[in-house]
Amino acid sequence: MLQGLLSNVDRDRPLIRVRFTSFAVATVLLPLTGLLVCLVTSLLYHYEDATYTHCQVSNYLPSISAAISRPPEIYIWRSCIGLHSAPRYLVAAAYFSFYRGRFAGRLLELLLSGVALLCSVAENTGLVLLTYVASTEAYKVHKYGFIVFIACSLLHMLITVRLWHVIQRHYVSPEEKTSFLWKTRLFLVNVGCCAAAAYFFRRHNKYCETGVYTLFAAFEYMVVFSNMAFHMTAFWDFGSAQVMVATPQEDKRF
Repeated sequence: MLQGLLSNVDRDRPLIRVRFTSFAVATVLLPLTGLLVCLVTSLLYHYEDATYTHCQVSNYLPSISAAISRPPEIYIWRSCIGLHSAPRYLVAAAYFSFYRGRFAGRLLELLLSGVALLCSVAENTGLVLLTYVASTEAYKVHKYGFIVFIACSLLHMLITVRLWHVIQRHYVSPEEKTSFLWKTRLFLVNVGCCAAAAYFFRRHNKYCETGVYTLFAAFEYMVVFSNMAFHMTAFWDFGSAQVMVATPQEDKRF
């Protein structure tokens, strides 16, 4: 069972219990729904502005930065990420606690668990930064937030796949095997999409070809969607767990 790091089930009085599967689905649906709504809204109501490029060539899809930088999209995205970010920090702490239990006595894996925690926290912080500082407000800050998000996301995925490779070698739970396989596949998809997005972004800036920025935007979407799907694998990792909010019972003194 997954509880708060300092809680005691026998001593504390539960206020809220939520199955971790429901918690994971809700956490991922917030940015997914927000992004889809922002993309559709920008295409329907801000098409010319959202698809504009400095090269002034034909483009048919907005980048994510362009899709979330105008009202009401900016408010929708910020609301979804604001609600999404706090549970993500909780999940990062839960994974670290999980790894410490699994890798007790294995120094390398324990060190990697600590690095994975730092990467997860930095990834989420980068996402919050690029969300609340729009590219139209402070481009450099937004860009650095994006770089932190992408770099820490890739490193977190890589370390996670390494840790779960060790887990699936020593434990034969079907859920853990499924989780490892999907983590590996989604990591490879994410790396491939990152490489493709970087290629088309550089090609667009260098040659200003028609439709190239559209390909960049499409692969950028895939980067984000595969990232969300990777985090969704927590569905298998904590399938029987519960998230509990509790208050400690006061000691009775006579």
